[in-house]
Amino acid sequence: MKSDLFASEHLAETAPFPGMTLQNAKCVKYAVNGEMQARQGSMIAFRGDLQFERKGQGIGGMLKRAVTGEGLPLMAVRGQGEAWFAHEAQNCFIVEIEQNDAFSVNGRNVLCFDSTLSYEIRTVKGAGMTGGGLFNSVFTGYGKVALMCEGTPIVIPVTTQAPVCVDTDAVVGWSEQLRTSLHRSQSVGSMIRGGSGEAVQLRLDGEGFVIVRPSELTPQKTSN
Repeated sequence: MKSDLFASEHLAETAPFPGMTLQNAKCVKYAVNGEMQARQGSMIAFRGDLQFERKGQGIGGMLKRAVTGEGLPLMAVRGQGEAWFAHEAQNCFIVEIEQNDAFSVNGRNVLCFDSTLSYEIRTVKGAGMTGGGLFNSVFTGYGKVALMCEGTPIVIPVTTQAPVCVDTDAVVGWSEQLRTSLHRSQSVGSMIRGGSGEAVQLRLDGEGFVIVRPSELTPQKTSN
């Protein structure tokens, strides 16, 4: 059988070492040698001796998710083998977190991560009840986390001289050491006239970076 489909860029070769790599722009490949964590339902294929087990978030995580919708529905993947992860053909990116780093990311953008990382759902300080959620998932430790989002994300540096304001529906994540607060960019007069649709943003101050996607939050799909 012959086809351009069988070109080398489409073939899933055996991984030379454990851990995650990009299979392509829409999919992450993980060579499992022990255990890793992934979003529930995101596995699209695997080979080898692997087991998949749903993980709970604990009482605190369940309560926060029930109130805000923010959270990480996770599964543990254990054993020896290779697995591929994707979600709704969103673009995938890998972030390597080093010791003493802390990365705050919206749970909806997390695809999978190393078990050497730990995460906690924390309050976004100063954010109030914004459209993007009151809670984010903060990763610490060392290892890699695979992110997904619609389109190609934009990484914006944040400095003490140049704070950045982001739409809460478009933000993916940021350096945890940044200070967060609400910023109102719409005047009272504009609000009275119907508003611009850009009334409140999340402001980030300090030294670090913020990642945004080139689209706002899309409505959740409903089943018939």
